Amino acid sequence: MKLEPSKTAILTLDLQQGILAMASGYESVIPNASKIVSFARKKNYQIIHVGLGFSEGHPEVPDLDSPFLKAKQNNLFVKGSPSAEFHGAIIQPNDLVIYKQRISAFSENHLNLTLRARGIENLVLFGVATSGIVLATVTRAFDLDFRLTVIHDACFDADAEVHRVLTEKVFTKRGTVTATDTFISENE
Repeated sequence: MKLEPSKTAILTLDLQQGILAMASGYESVIPNASKIVSFARKKNYQIIHVGLGFSEGHPEVPDLDSPFLKAKQNNLFVKGSPSAEFHGAIIQPNDLVIYKQRISAFSENHLNLTLRARGIENLVLFGVATSGIVLATVTRAFDLDFRLTVIHDACFDADAEVHRVLTEKVFTKRGTVTATDTFISENE
């Protein structure tokens, strides 16, 4: 399905150094992620990088047992720190970055407001992990009435079977699931 660039945002999800360091095997998706971002730049799609970003001292994280407590204890994902940096193959200076403090790309930030202000109706998304930010973002974006395209070969999950089930059975009920080259050829 051909998408109008002025009404479409490309969301890269958690493609940050700190996340990737914990996702053994992620390297296979970086060439496809880079290819999609390069295509999006050429066609003038809005590109938004969404990832974890906490304030110094992690005041957003309670001292309760949670997935984010480890980030706080190890001083990870502080905005501007190496763990919060996006992979060099996808980010350029002046790209729009939106930080979140929980799993979904829409968690505790201004992503929805930014998309609505720019007249975005369609989201094309991919990232690490399929069972984390991608799943949570697809669910929330669907509830917000965005039309969704998930680039399955630019998503990674440490559990290949979970990735397969999500991309073949779950995400297809919320939008389109396609491959990098198919998306590019359909939108050329």
